[in-house]
Amino acid sequence: MTPNPRQSLLLEEVRARGSVSVEALAEQFGVTLQTVRRDVTLLQDAGLLARFHGGVRVPSSTVENIAYRQRQQLNESAKQRIARAVAKAVPNDCSLILNIGTTTEAIARELLRHKGLRVITNNLNVAAILSDNPDCEVIVAGGVVRTRDRGIVGEVTVDFIKQFRVDIGLIGISGIEADGTLRDFDYREVNVARAIIDHSREVWLAADHSKFNRPAMVELARLSQLDMLFSDAAPPAPFPALLAEAGVQCVISDS
Repeated sequence: MTPNPRQSLLLEEVRARGSVSVEALAEQFGVTLQTVRRDVTLLQDAGLLARFHGGVRVPSSTVENIAYRQRQQLNESAKQRIARAVAKAVPNDCSLILNIGTTTEAIARELLRHKGLRVITNNLNVAAILSDNPDCEVIVAGGVVRTRDRGIVGEVTVDFIKQFRVDIGLIGISGIEADGTLRDFDYREVNVARAIIDHSREVWLAADHSKFNRPAMVELARLSQLDMLFSDAAPPAPFPALLAEAGVQCVISDS
């Protein structure tokens, strides 16, 4: 399904709060309990929400990510705001690596007017988007293409990335846990992201508010390995202290 505007806002509210009662959602959006229950049923049938007695939550798993098509729709406006903030910070005439993820795809769209870019990516969607920019040279990594999201992974991909050293490594992430670890679900994707971190002069992370305190199975890196974090809302505790301790610049996009 494609959520309507109210359902999209409902999803964002649940993602932000973790779990919400049906009554609170009805009050928040000024609709009846029956309307909320109907929306929740549709979203549950689509796999975007899970119900429990008295409320709803977003399905969570430490071993499997939400399906790509669902992730495209989740927090879409937040990702667009983040993308605009990232693009504003990216200078012309620089080299970047962009990895797998719906947020990095949003960033690619915001880079279409940049000039003199050289972009390396293991994301076929990013490559397709940026190929429309005549002032951007796109280099696509080799490896195995994941059909579900057109990400390229594997040892060949890691070896390809290791040939370069770029100005900015721009990565997305599935979850940031309270111990300061950045986590994802696919160890092959994680290995590629680690190579990106190791071969970038600066490492920028783009993560919307839903990624904080979200569990995932594989440790990718730690906050201390980042230079900048772009998000759509101020991170909850304990992340401000962790970011300050690690010396990470945090950029919150305009609403």
